[in-house]
Amino acid sequence: MLRLLRYASLGAALTYFFDPQNGRRRRALAMDRIPAFLRGKARHAERLGRTAQSQAYGATQKLKHRQEEDKPQPDDVTLARKVETEIFRDAEVPKGQINVNAENGVVVLRGEVEQPELIRDLEKKTRNVQGVREVENLLHAPGTPAPAKS
Repeated sequence: MLRLLRYASLGAALTYFFDPQNGRRRRALAMDRIPAFLRGKARHAERLGRTAQSQAYGATQKLKHRQEEDKPQPDDVTLARKVETEIFRDAEVPKGQINVNAENGVVVLRGEVEQPELIRDLEKKTRNVQGVREVENLLHAPGTPAPAKS
């Protein structure tokens, strides 16, 4: 059955291209369109190759620069601003109720926060900021006494 289908397809193609009335025109069109089709496919393959190459380059750069380079210890004001930028990214963090100070790489967080789990989360985020050596967490929930500086 498959053989019959192949022979029928071949016969149809031969009849199409060698038709006495339109065969010459059809052959000429095919001779024009086939190279154009192949050029388009070659361009598409070239674009895919460039895309793959650029993605591979980006992946290698990500691996190479996975960790920030060690930078000199920032001054206290810069460190406090870096910590503020990091911990206040989340819109749910009450910006006006938290005070951030830094002294020689030691960051002090003071203020009142509604949720106790947010206190731990803010301390963790602060520890992850580059340049922070230690965190002194004086944050407390409403109705609880403020922790004393040790």
